[in-house]
Amino acid sequence: MRIRPERVAERIKREAADILENQLRDPRVSGMVSVTDVEVTQDLSFARIFVSVLESAAPADEVIQALHKAAPFVRRQLAARLELREMPEIRFVRDDSMERGARVDYLLKKIAEGEAIPDEDEGS
Repeated sequence: MRIRPERVAERIKREAADILENQLRDPRVSGMVSVTDVEVTQDLSFARIFVSVLESAAPADEVIQALHKAAPFVRRQLAARLELREMPEIRFVRDDSMERGARVDYLLKKIAEGEAIPDEDEGS
């Protein structure tokens, strides 16, 4: 019987979110960090965990670096919870889709109000 990568990805997503919220004690990560998606290779050897970082006390790049350093701890915790024969290697990837979505929403509101939209080169 073959374990489906989608099911494993969903379990990793749920458990990784719980580990980051309740067990990781790094102050750089103790903010608004949420697991948005997980992609697992077909052979279950590698998993990319996408995280969204809302700016808190630490900049997003520092939070991602802290997650990279915490990856072995998170992997051990996941292995104990998931009880897979072999736990995939994990990597944390920043997911900025929420920030891009907020930017699109802001631009659409500006257009609806009839205001001028600054060029990317000038304003932001």
